Amino acid sequence: MKRQNLLVIMSDEHNPKMLSCAGHPLAKTPHLDRLAAQGVRFDRAYTSCPICVPARASFATGRYVHETGYWDNSIAYEGKIESWGHHLQSAGIRVESIGKLHYRMEEDPTGFDKQHIPMHIKDGVGMVHLSIREQFPDFTHALPKKGGGAAGIVFEAGRGESEYTRYDRKVADLACDWLRDASGRDEPWTLFVSFVTPHYPLVAPDEFFDLYPVDKMPAPKLGAESEFQAHPWLARLLSQNAGSDATPEQHRIAMAAYLGLCSFMDAQVGRVLDALENSGQRGSARVIYTSDHGENAGARGMWGKSVHYEEATGIPLIVAGADIPEGQVCATPTTLVDAFPTILQAANIAIPNDLELPGKSWFDMANEPDDLERIAFSEYHASRSPSGSYMIRKGRFKYIHYVGFQPELFDLETDPEETNNLSGDFAYADTLRAYEAHLRTIVDPIAVDQQANDAQKALILSRGGPEEVMANLVTTSHHTPVPDDVESQL
Repeated sequence: MKRQNLLVIMSDEHNPKMLSCAGHPLAKTPHLDRLAAQGVRFDRAYTSCPICVPARASFATGRYVHETGYWDNSIAYEGKIESWGHHLQSAGIRVESIGKLHYRMEEDPTGFDKQHIPMHIKDGVGMVHLSIREQFPDFTHALPKKGGGAAGIVFEAGRGESEYTRYDRKVADLACDWLRDASGRDEPWTLFVSFVTPHYPLVAPDEFFDLYPVDKMPAPKLGAESEFQAHPWLARLLSQNAGSDATPEQHRIAMAAYLGLCSFMDAQVGRVLDALENSGQRGSARVIYTSDHGENAGARGMWGKSVHYEEATGIPLIVAGADIPEGQVCATPTTLVDAFPTILQAANIAIPNDLELPGKSWFDMANEPDDLERIAFSEYHASRSPSGSYMIRKGRFKYIHYVGFQPELFDLETDPEETNNLSGDFAYADTLRAYEAHLRTIVDPIAVDQQANDAQKALILSRGGPEEVMANLVTTSHHTPVPDDVESQL
């Protein structure tokens, strides 16, 4: 593959089903649809971890979360492990970012020549209180169950502007300016443009909220009115993130706002793609669009992410440009660890053999027959979860392993909505054993769960213990704020 410039666009919390090119009956995403028509859309793409900071560290380093130790939203990437950006810098390729990175802090050497209006974890510390899990059982079980998590997301939903929509407009402004400037410079480049929508707060500007009449919005999948019984691991998580007291009307408003934010984000992507085209660089640059993780959108009583069901762990992924087929869909399972070899391949940089990374280039996958037996792996150790959760997607089945709980097994060909857990069906006993064996070739689930808990416990104790952490919360917000110096520019 010949070397070309590369535009990488990432959104935050984009449910992969909520694209019109993916068949969603309501979502209006014309600009991403156009990109998909020009390239390849992956329909079995997953995050490495269904929460922002670990997922983005995995995206940067090409390594799984248990390999990096960036466990949650207060243990963030600081550049100690080489990123794809470091390799581009070593090759003399201009590499810059615009928008959300969610690393530790701007001053860290994370592989960018320049970061434009970056968003990182708050004050280099993040939401430390969410690292309080089962390491402090007496304290954890006494934590308040109202006002946060799913409840907070639903109750604040509606129409209007937020710091995130203002921020994303600025990200698009700067990206368009950057691309116009790059057209007049004779140097190779890679630009990472990172939007924060459709991440909550679910507040969508009027013109986008109005695309989705509230009375036409569907009820949440497997919601309170259904007979759905949550898996015990999920039930424990839901008890820490209460939202069941939201009314059906509030859920419909939240869905309209979320879809509105998907369309708002799509419009900003469209502006950037138009700037690439209008600057005369479309033929000399490949494009990647993806997200750091998905969004439950009310399914099973959850808003946010944090689980290994398709809505939260699935991600949208589109690649387009030279040497990439047009208008095709790739069914090869993939995750964010595959970004590292993809970005280096675009720059024609060989990956050193001693790195032994698990990923494979998306460009190669797009040009090869579907490999349905490839394994996609994801894990989760964050935000009040009762224990480590691990996912294997291979072939038609998805296996979810919970430390200390019974697993789940879904046949995604016959049950794409994951409503029928097959793990207790004797007819699938061999499949269950085979998928657990696949998992254990990648990770020791119990040992890694302990590593994560130990690291988080050490962090909490370094800040005075759980009581001290909760007593000194700077904010009760459940999303990362735009930096003060950036907010003043918006």
